[in-house]
Amino acid sequence: MGMFIGGKWLVQDVNPENETGEFKRLPTTIRHVIGEGGVFLPETNRYHLIVSYACPWAHRTLIYRKIKGLSDHVPIAVVHPYMGPNGWDFADGDGVIRPAFGAFERLGDVYIAHDKAFTGRVTVPVLWDTKTNQMVNNESSDIIRMFNVAFNTLTGNNLNLYPADLAKKIDDWNDYIYGAINNGVYKVGFARSQEVYDKEVLQLFVVLDEIDAHLSKNDFLCGNQLTEADIRLFVTLLRFDPVYVGHFKCNLNQIKDYEYLSAYLNRVRYAYDIEDTIHMDHIKKHYYQSHPTINPSGIVPMGPVASL
Repeated sequence: MGMFIGGKWLVQDVNPENETGEFKRLPTTIRHVIGEGGVFLPETNRYHLIVSYACPWAHRTLIYRKIKGLSDHVPIAVVHPYMGPNGWDFADGDGVIRPAFGAFERLGDVYIAHDKAFTGRVTVPVLWDTKTNQMVNNESSDIIRMFNVAFNTLTGNNLNLYPADLAKKIDDWNDYIYGAINNGVYKVGFARSQEVYDKEVLQLFVVLDEIDAHLSKNDFLCGNQLTEADIRLFVTLLRFDPVYVGHFKCNLNQIKDYEYLSAYLNRVRYAYDIEDTIHMDHIKKHYYQSHPTINPSGIVPMGPVASL
């Protein structure tokens, strides 16, 4: 793993050491919007989505692409699950789909095609515009909002996972869940000191306990209606027992140990037909093979049985 600085690749650990021992995620920087009346108009096959099946942030966009009827409008490219010193790439492998819009060997090449002097991390998802040959956006929270409404006139799909009357609740849940759970598992797993680890793992499970209690009285986070907040939580819960419990040492409990969270995980999973967006082989291979500071052997565990 590494990053570009002024268009030059710098190899770094995925969790570089710092003075505090805490994991700090860099913000995404390419944040254009697709919509009527702007530069980026909603059009079939104009935009290509680049994802990793392993990445929870990218998984959100795949779920939206499926349930919003965009599979025939937004083609995808898929990186190899192993992320090495040169970052994500398109090496041959099961499930890898090379970009149809250029001869790129690694995702970093796409970033440099967008900006030869790019500075920042090379992350998924990426939404690429084939008409202007540039990235539209590399922030998953923006992309799912665009997928929610921007292409409705093309698809006729008016399902709204961010309704105006629930927007404030959804935003509040998103903020809470991101810090403690979505990014929280990384803050636990990439902690560089015992003190940081102890603090973050306790906070993670305090919030999981709170959400489990909330779900004892609600089918979904915002009551009886599935929303964006549920999709954002789901992708982390899906990876929790197979990866985060062992690999990231998030092992005070497993999701299967929670009565309501475990039922909720299945409720969200089967609310829509999204099973083809779930690739547990990519998920496990990526995490266990791509983080040598955590798992130097690169051995991928066989279990748990429920995730096979």
